[in-house]
Amino acid sequence: MPQKVTVKQDYHNSRFDRWFKANVIDLPQSLIQKILRLNKVKINRKKVKSSYRVQSGDIVEIYDISKFKITERPKLIKYKPSRKEINIYDDYIIENNDNFVVINKPRGIAVQAGTKSFRNIIDVLKESKYFDNTKPYIVHRLDKDTSGILIVAKTREYAQLFTTLFRIRKIHKTYIALTHGKVSKKIKTLKDDLVIIENKKKNYSKSHFTFENN
Repeated sequence: MPQKVTVKQDYHNSRFDRWFKANVIDLPQSLIQKILRLNKVKINRKKVKSSYRVQSGDIVEIYDISKFKITERPKLIKYKPSRKEINIYDDYIIENNDNFVVINKPRGIAVQAGTKSFRNIIDVLKESKYFDNTKPYIVHRLDKDTSGILIVAKTREYAQLFTTLFRIRKIHKTYIALTHGKVSKKIKTLKDDLVIIENKKKNYSKSHFTFENN
């Protein structure tokens, strides 16, 4: 008899392969596709592709996949904030409801951990009272040294919603910067590459800026 799993609302409209990795077993993409080709997994008694968008209430039937083993991956070391640091962020919360949090991210902290940034705001929020019964979902990012409004979803459904709204430009981001010196009023628009200076070395960013002189 196959194992039967019902898709929950939190994963509604997610790709099947992502749902499978999160809820069944975290296998490489190639093995998931092989399992589907071998009819080891069916949804609502039908064969599907890995790109299928699961729907809330879908019945996933999983046949014997015991021979497929999870790939060993290095464990990620997560940032563990102190209770004092967690409490500090109460002052930065602008909006908190059942679906998302809006926080005024201060400069000097990354949104998520990376090769150069261990301390990050997502790991802080995970330990906060705002995410007691869920986890934070990243919707968009701000650079480590940029302060500003950050939306963090509490459900996968709202994370998908906000991601879509950013993609179709229904949510706009505006950056404000202080500049040094004077710009001639004859110059109306400046366009150039962003340059980041670290340890007296110039690193050219893939991003660009546009300056409107009003």
